[in-house]
Formats: sequence, structure tokens, C-alpha cells
Amino acid sequence: MRRVSFLACAAMLTVWAAPALAQGNPEAAKMKNPVASSAESIAAGKAAFTKNCRFCHGADAKGNGPMAPKDTHPSDLTDAKWDRGSSDGEIFAVIRDGAGPKFDMKGYKGKLTDTDIWNVVNFLRSIGAK
Repeated sequence: MRRVSFLACAAMLTVWAAPALAQGNPEAAKMKNPVASSAESIAAGKAAFTKNCRFCHGADAKGNGPMAPKDTHPSDLTDAKWDRGSSDGEIFAVIRDGAGPKFDMKGYKGKLTDTDIWNVVNFLRSIGAK
């Protein structure tokens, strides 16, 4: 009987799970944004984004931040393509939980409040493709 290494199993799981990740999170897709998009929410979201996200995603949110970890490709958050789902809930879940499968982007649960995260979602909506 042939032994399969842990790394080989992990690689196979990553390949198998990747399409599911690209399709978004069905549970998160059901989440409704409880924070109304307003000038105040967008300004608060921009402040939270600037403090926590711009280093990797760039000040303009185009994925061109100067401090992104080597060999990572932060998402352009202004385009119309959202690999992990485009609903407010799916965006919220990625910010809260991180971006798998390698989790180059760690989640912000415990660092940002839920309201802060919803404000970031509103900010991203305000600058994103219509």
C-alpha cells in the first residue's frame, strides 16, 4: 500500500476546495447588512480601511499596497469581479474570517467590530464598480 504524504493530501484538498471558495459562502450570502449606507458609515468605513487594509490593498483599494506579503496578490476591491462572492454578507465574512485557502489575508474578527466591518463593506460599495 502506498503512503500519501500530508502535503499531497493538503494540495489535493486545496484543488478540490478552490472552486467552492471561488463561488462564495452560501451562509454568508444570506446575511443582510444591518448598517445603512450613509455618508457617516462610508466615512467610518474609509477610516477603518485606511487603518487596516490599505497596506496590502492600496490606498485606492486596487490591490497594489506596498506592504502586501511577498508572492501574494491582494484583490482589487474596486473591480466588478469578486472571487469569494459579491453580496454584502460574503464580503463581510471575508473581512471577518480571512481569505482562504492559504489565508494570506487573516481575518479581522476581534480586531474590528462587526459594525466597523459593515462600514468597510459600505465604503467598498461606494468606490467599487457599479
